[in-house]
Amino acid sequence: MDEHVRSWTLAEANEAIGWVSKTVERAQSLFSDYQSKARRQVRVVRQNGHGVVPVDPTPIKECIDELAGEGILLRDIERGLIDFPCKISDGRWLWLCWLVGEPEVGWWHWPDEGFAGRAPITSLPE
Repeated sequence: MDEHVRSWTLAEANEAIGWVSKTVERAQSLFSDYQSKARRQVRVVRQNGHGVVPVDPTPIKECIDELAGEGILLRDIERGLIDFPCKISDGRWLWLCWLVGEPEVGWWHWPDEGFAGRAPITSLPE
C-alpha cells in the first residue's frame, strides 16, 4: 500500500462512521437512480430506435472520490462495503472493514484476503 495513504485507527474509523454512512447512503441512492434511468433509456431505445442522452455517473463518482480523498475505499456500492486502511505497529497494512448499517467497525482483513478473510476486530493485530 502507498505510504502516502492515510492510516486510520479503529477509534478514528468509528468516529467517522456517521459521515461515511451518509456519504455511502447518498452514493447508493444515486446509483439506484442511475440504474433506473439507464434501464428506462434502454427500453426507450428498444421501443423507438432513437438514441438518448447518456445518464451521468458523475455524482456517484463524487461520493466515491470524497471517501477516497480520506483513503477510504467503497468496495461495493450496493452492499455499502467500506475499507479503511490501517497500518499496524510492525509496518504492515490491513483493512478495517465496515458495512452500512453496522453500528461500528467490527471486522478487519489483510489486503490480499478481501471480504472472505474478514476477522473479528477482537483479533486485530497491534
